[in-house]
Amino acid sequence: MYHFLTLDVADRIATITVNRPDKLNALNDATIAELGRAIDEANSRDDVAAVLLTGAGRAFIAGADISELESQSPLEAQRRARVGQAIFRRFETSPKPTVAAINGFALGGGCELAMACHVRIASEKAKLGQPEVKLGIVPGYGGTQRLPRLVGRGAALRLLLTGDMIDATEAFRLGLVDQVVAPDALIATARAMLTAMAANAPLAMAGCIEAVNRGLDVPLDEGCTIESDFFGLLSATADMKEGMRAFLEKRAPDFTGR
Repeated sequence: MYHFLTLDVADRIATITVNRPDKLNALNDATIAELGRAIDEANSRDDVAAVLLTGAGRAFIAGADISELESQSPLEAQRRARVGQAIFRRFETSPKPTVAAINGFALGGGCELAMACHVRIASEKAKLGQPEVKLGIVPGYGGTQRLPRLVGRGAALRLLLTGDMIDATEAFRLGLVDQVVAPDALIATARAMLTAMAANAPLAMAGCIEAVNRGLDVPLDEGCTIESDFFGLLSATADMKEGMRAFLEKRAPDFTGR
């Protein structure tokens, strides 16, 4: 089913690995389409509670496949950007937690895809950046929008306008990544985090994700209304009753997603 990535499920975690190591996992149109199918598959499977995204070899994703972009017309470029944006948005709005394990270069579209995930864990060897201005273009998959939301306007514009590549330590200082670990601990750390998340109530996690995504773009009062709506809705779930009962009985809860 997949030619440019792999999808493996173990212990309720779906691992999506972009697998074009000879191209440093550069994103061509076919790979982006497969990423869309993979996140949809992960979200539809009952045996998946969380999603880990990484890259094969020495790169996470080193950017877009320039051989496809070089000859694009303005309309083709606009369509390509909107298709990619829609697919990346599916990682961001996934009701199941998505964690990017950044094992190497995360540049251009790779950095944009990592930013669309809920959490980013970087290897000490990771390098991140948005170098599009060096190619005469702007980021096309949400980079100009997500980067300032994560690191602030000034830091985002510095990275966007210089096109500079930064290391994992600087990315952590800016808030672009959430944790930095040794290369050989990267996947284990990501899996441990996802395992901890997967032990929680699925509907509650989905509610947190949606409340954060929707609340970032509205005034605080409106965001608090969104939150209180979820707080009320989740009080009608079997998982809420199980979670409260388990707490009072001092045992681990058995959530069913209902």
